[in-house]
Amino acid sequence: MSAFQHRLERWRASRSTILSMFAVLLILLMTIGGAVSAAHAITGTNQAQGKTYTIATDTTWAPFEFERDGELRGIDIDLINAIAENQGFSVDIKVLGFDGALAAVQAGQADAVMAGMSITDERKQIFDFSNPYFDSGIQMAIAENNETIKSYEDLAGQKVSAKNGTEGYDFAQKLAEQHGFTVTGFQDAADAYTDVTTGNSVAVFDDYPILAYGIATGNVKLKTVTPQTQASSYGMGVKKGANDELLTQFNEGLKNLIADGTYQAILDDYLGENAPDAQSIGYGQAALGNEKLSDDGPGTLPTNPNFAVDTPKTNGTFIIATDTTFAPFEYQKDGQLVGIDMDLINAIAANQGFEVQIQPLGFDAALQAVQSGQAAGVIAGMSITDERKQVFDFSEPYFDSGIQMAVSVENTDIASYADLAGKTVAVKTGTEGAAFANELAAEHGFTVNSFSDSADMYNDVATGNSVAAFEDYPVLQFGIASGNVPLKTVTDPEPGASYGFAVLKGQNQDLLTMFNEGLQNAKDTGVYQTIVDRYLKAEQAESNTGFFGLLAASMPALMQGLGFTLIATALSIFFAMILGLFFGILKLSNNWLVRGLASAYVNIFRGTPVLVQAFFFYFGVPAVTGVTLDALTAGVITLSLNAGAYITEIVRGGVQSVDTGQMEAARSLGLGWGKSMQKVILPQAFKIMTPNLINQFIITLKDTSLLSVLGFAELTYQGRIIIASTFRSFEIWIVVGVIYFIVIWLLTLLSNWFDRKFNK
Repeated sequence: MSAFQHRLERWRASRSTILSMFAVLLILLMTIGGAVSAAHAITGTNQAQGKTYTIATDTTWAPFEFERDGELRGIDIDLINAIAENQGFSVDIKVLGFDGALAAVQAGQADAVMAGMSITDERKQIFDFSNPYFDSGIQMAIAENNETIKSYEDLAGQKVSAKNGTEGYDFAQKLAEQHGFTVTGFQDAADAYTDVTTGNSVAVFDDYPILAYGIATGNVKLKTVTPQTQASSYGMGVKKGANDELLTQFNEGLKNLIADGTYQAILDDYLGENAPDAQSIGYGQAALGNEKLSDDGPGTLPTNPNFAVDTPKTNGTFIIATDTTFAPFEYQKDGQLVGIDMDLINAIAANQGFEVQIQPLGFDAALQAVQSGQAAGVIAGMSITDERKQVFDFSEPYFDSGIQMAVSVENTDIASYADLAGKTVAVKTGTEGAAFANELAAEHGFTVNSFSDSADMYNDVATGNSVAAFEDYPVLQFGIASGNVPLKTVTDPEPGASYGFAVLKGQNQDLLTMFNEGLQNAKDTGVYQTIVDRYLKAEQAESNTGFFGLLAASMPALMQGLGFTLIATALSIFFAMILGLFFGILKLSNNWLVRGLASAYVNIFRGTPVLVQAFFFYFGVPAVTGVTLDALTAGVITLSLNAGAYITEIVRGGVQSVDTGQMEAARSLGLGWGKSMQKVILPQAFKIMTPNLINQFIITLKDTSLLSVLGFAELTYQGRIIIASTFRSFEIWIVVGVIYFIVIWLLTLLSNWFDRKFNK
């Protein structure tokens, strides 16, 4: 029985007592209510006077809240303390993180949230906001020694950087089409700034207070060259209909602090010469209503006359990276990539007049693709965290998630976190569920197993290796509703993170701005709610089909993946043979320098994992050289160089196995060294090398599965995206294994036939 059920039983047992107490309380209120109201009306007393309010805030959102000299500081912290002193109340600051702060206010555990919180129409449905105390905006900065870039027009033909997911990224993307420059997105602001200082990019776009603070501290060697472009405003939020007195006193205190210059001093302290004029901060936000609209289902654009989906495509084309296995946000259905994220980004693109090319890479690879400039942005149910804000610029949150624990449907022993002591739980790497489980592990004494896919995590629980799974509640509930996840939830959702669209820090700010504007339009017109409801509120139509039905539905995608696997294998083996022969001959040279070069090649590519090499060529090379490689090219280069290193040793060993007298005899007949190798030694060596070469060919074919991390749609990748929507990992991996076995068996037969035909 869950904690909630225990509370429910206690309430039922004591409901008579509660009703009696309520009646007495009602009589008392009726008796004294009029007197209290009259007293307040007569005295006009400050209702917040002498009270202590719990204020929830973020953890690392410099310059608004962060640690300085071991003390929590920032514009938000100094401002709320100054207002409290001005208005005669006290504050108890709770550092919870942004999502935790919002959840704490909604749950009544905190009176207000002060965390650089943008005032949006969606949030107004849940919170009452103070007057805006900060108007954010976007600004362009360049290296300190750059004297050529002074305006957006000077960016033509250049490359700029931005943090993924920020308004600056969207703004840069909008400008890119107009002024003809390229935007590279980074996960962290620091990386976006470094990209400028190292000369890879000529400018960076970022939220001006973040940029200004970095410059003011001396840690960012940049200078701003454009005026600020207006973005969202920040306000303090309280739960809707609650703590009106605190909201009133905040507004009154803010007014006083602006008038006497205190707030200007706070802004100057953190933002230096880039601090805004406190007197110019605007007040009030217009609320827009929603309208009902029609919905044609997943993968379609909801129709609404107030939400344009036929805007001319004049704002550019952007590559958007995403995950492959995170239903209901992105997954495959009927051969089409669908989900909340996919429908939302397509709707925003249609509304804002830009085009998107979706690249499903997997979560980790998607982040790296944006960091290396292979993609402009990432939308993948990505939690907005302070750590990620160092690398990416985020959009306004488009979904507030939460964390929930689930156990096997047969499990009756685990009903709370305390029951996990001494057990093992499963999580998906990089999720809020993983972070939450790791926090609980120390408190309750359990072990955490991490998996790259949700399906693997669920199977670990279903098979009994783990007793519970922690996952974002919409993902978990979607899987359970589909009938393919044999789990049940046993806890209420915990407050979790908000999801945001992300671009590389300081890059693609136009795209980020367009995303935010399109998102706001979608929320204002109800399109956003329609998209969310189609996946989370409608009953899932997924059916638990039998094995052969699953096989029939999956085979087209698997065969397509097999085709890519064979192409990558053939190209890799071809180039690996050339490399192996070349360096194998070099290793036989009497010249120590030539031998050393060949040995270095072999040691490097045999001494490092194939996966590391793949990441280097796909993500590292473009980051260093600016030359982007598609997944197939990077994959073939990786496998060719790796297999070539092994073939080099096979060639060396095969040649050295030929009797030395053969070379002496050939040379005595007047043949040169090269002709002797070509006509006498190598033909004999190939007969010796054939079994080892066949084995290397098979290894190379299997190694193509590692390219799935680059988003290369080979056989393993196709299996993963099928599992993402069906959660039938056991059956799919059996099918994938059988396909590999058949192909390798046929390759072995062909190789053996070739050996018999030409070497006997």
